[in-house]
Amino acid sequence: MSPEAAAARLGRLCRCQPRLGLVLGSGLGEVAAAVQTTGSLACARLPGFPASTVDGHAGRVLWGSLGGAPVVVLCGRVHYYEGHPIEQVVFPIRMLAALGVTDLLLTNAAGGIAPWLRPGDLMLVRDHINLMGVNPLRGRQPPGRPRFVDLTQAYDPGLNRRLRLAARQCGMRLRTGVYLAVSGPSYETPAEVRAFGRLGADAVGMSTVPEVIVARQCGLRVAALSCITNRAAGMNRRVLSHEEVLAVAGRVGRQAAVLIEAFARLYAQQV
Repeated sequence: MSPEAAAARLGRLCRCQPRLGLVLGSGLGEVAAAVQTTGSLACARLPGFPASTVDGHAGRVLWGSLGGAPVVVLCGRVHYYEGHPIEQVVFPIRMLAALGVTDLLLTNAAGGIAPWLRPGDLMLVRDHINLMGVNPLRGRQPPGRPRFVDLTQAYDPGLNRRLRLAARQCGMRLRTGVYLAVSGPSYETPAEVRAFGRLGADAVGMSTVPEVIVARQCGLRVAALSCITNRAAGMNRRVLSHEEVLAVAGRVGRQAAVLIEAFARLYAQQV
């Protein structure tokens, strides 16, 4: 089934015509609680929508209002490491574009590489490095979509300004850095983390980058927030685990919800 078919099904239910889309990463479901929800649906009920198999990803789509802005929210995502073809990983983004979304805020959980990042920090992504070994634009492209997409400004300066302003209004410290994506699901080795730092990465994770690439192909403006849930491998003596990721993301979830609601309020004022 096509993303357009899924968007048509969702559009018949969602009458608020949202321009702003949100994708919530591991453990960040608290953000969804801030939405004045008018409807929701299990993603599995949308034709062609891939199913997530990862704890912390609810697999629901909801719609309503956040900070006065009509929004559609994907509670969780699917990952390349789950075994999905990359085309399925980015299916939800193509669906949002077909639904009429023009602006996209992605969130994720990430390991901190930069020494100034600590667990619990929120990091605004200003650029990324793709080391997943795959690009979602490989192969045949949808009609009317460019194959060669400029990523000079993959992350929209206007959306980033609103996020920084929202953080100031909320009295929050918002870090800014470069996100590096790997395929996972194993965590990185200490040698890999050192190499990533030399490449210019501040944080590392296993998502987001394919979504950004396809969103830009579809003409969407994009911003991304990383919740730093742990220090990357070799940065401390703790054993890395997904349970720790979910626990820290859960603690930071309320802070992220306040920030994103303030961002949505600014977005509603300027659209």
